[in-house]
Amino acid sequence: MTQRPYVVDEMITAKAIAARIEALSMEIQREFSDTDKLVVVGLLRGSFIFIADLVRELSLAVEVDFLEASSYGNEMESSREVRILKDLRSGIEGRDVLVVEDIVDTGHTLSHVTGMLRARNPNRLKSIALLDKPSRREVDFRADWIGFEIPDEFVVGYGIDFAQRNRNLPFIGKVRFTDDG
Repeated sequence: MTQRPYVVDEMITAKAIAARIEALSMEIQREFSDTDKLVVVGLLRGSFIFIADLVRELSLAVEVDFLEASSYGNEMESSREVRILKDLRSGIEGRDVLVVEDIVDTGHTLSHVTGMLRARNPNRLKSIALLDKPSRREVDFRADWIGFEIPDEFVVGYGIDFAQRNRNLPFIGKVRFTDDG
């Protein structure tokens, strides 16, 4: 597949992301202040930078685990079929769990994953997404915490990729194809 040429226009600065994560971490700490250890589950691959920055801001005992789900592959559109490529290493029954997602688009992935994890009987199960595109929602799902609500744009950076590129950008940027019109 030949990739169309594109540029990335900055939408959300690294500084704005850091400030929002600091505020979100305070809300999460209040919610889980009575836990002995919070299991923070990152959805790979897009959430890896977000989860790293988030757990560094938490003044709680945390255990980090990862789950890999896929509904995009190298495409710009969700296939709506959620596949679990890597499951958790440890059990979550009776434990407090926070699922960390990079972006909620159609809602299929986070809805599927939280349903699957809820069936494992955690004590509490909450979710956080760095980005939310409510205009694209196809299932009735909203994360408990949202970093930023964004319009229906294809975005990259801060762990989010386009065909495995641009994850390393320190900001969230909008993909703009240079061969349009």
